[in-house]
Amino acid sequence: MNFKFGVIGSGSWATALVKILTDNGHNVNWWVRKTDTIQYIQNRRHNPHYLSSAYFDVSLLTMNDNINEVIATSDVIVLAVPSAYLEEVCAGLDKDLMVNIKVLSAIKGLVPGADILVNEYLQQHFGVSIENYFALLGPCHAEEVASEKLSYLTFSGVDVNTTKQIASCFSTCYINTVINNDILGVQYAAVLKNIYALGAGIAHGLDYGDNFLSVYIANSADEMASFLRTTGIKHIVVGEHHTNPDTHQKDINYAASVYLGDLLVTCYSPYSRNRTFGNMIGKGYTVQSAQLEMNMVAEGYYASRCMHNINKNIKAEIPIAETIYKILWERLVPAEGFSRIEEVMV
Repeated sequence: MNFKFGVIGSGSWATALVKILTDNGHNVNWWVRKTDTIQYIQNRRHNPHYLSSAYFDVSLLTMNDNINEVIATSDVIVLAVPSAYLEEVCAGLDKDLMVNIKVLSAIKGLVPGADILVNEYLQQHFGVSIENYFALLGPCHAEEVASEKLSYLTFSGVDVNTTKQIASCFSTCYINTVINNDILGVQYAAVLKNIYALGAGIAHGLDYGDNFLSVYIANSADEMASFLRTTGIKHIVVGEHHTNPDTHQKDINYAASVYLGDLLVTCYSPYSRNRTFGNMIGKGYTVQSAQLEMNMVAEGYYASRCMHNINKNIKAEIPIAETIYKILWERLVPAEGFSRIEEVMV
């Protein structure tokens, strides 16, 4: 199926996704907030603020600063804004336009304040059904997409056939796609891995070494699996496969990439905003000064408080994530916090 995509957002992740789609020859309606940025992209063929090395075939782009016009002319809306800004971006949406549209969320976070997943927010406020909602996850950094290094994207949706059709639009020589129907599990995993990556950055800033970090990440993976299991998610174990009785082939275990792989790359990569943000905190920056220095959103910061609130009801054992929350929001001294984390790691 030849979908008409509308991309909401103009940051690095949105820019990377527009590059993938236009590289595949798809027409894209692109919501860009500032008209001067639109004019620059039309004239110079690249985003002046993010991933400036990524060039576009502008004949495939229809850019607009009116979000409702973008939605009205699209089949699939790709949400690629920081979760902290989702409510602001959606404030002017015409609800009637959202009734039957398909939404592909590339947001790796929860909605702050409401402390809910993006699909829950869209259902409550715009009537978007779970059948029309799809999630796009990693492991993937926008910077490597821009340089066309082989990367992996995971697409999740309860409507498997449509999920496959949407994923096929993003499959290129430098993008491999993985499909699953674990719509809740992959979103919670994406939230948690950002928190753990922020913690990995704090550890680096505190001058912990690779040996500690390897054990920290392994324990974070275990903690993530424990949380997911408590919420009722089942397919979370790396190494488990089901064999097709007819073909005798093993199915793909998406837990290896979307759970473990995304956690690893976000904890280790120098491109990781969360790791960079955490590194500043470990080195003694305040949250406010780190935010000013980065001039970018680290999803793990907001996610840590959201997960703290959500877990009041779920009551999973997540001491690492809870400690990161206390460092960021309750001013627990980072060194003291990691002394506590050392005590719970095995």
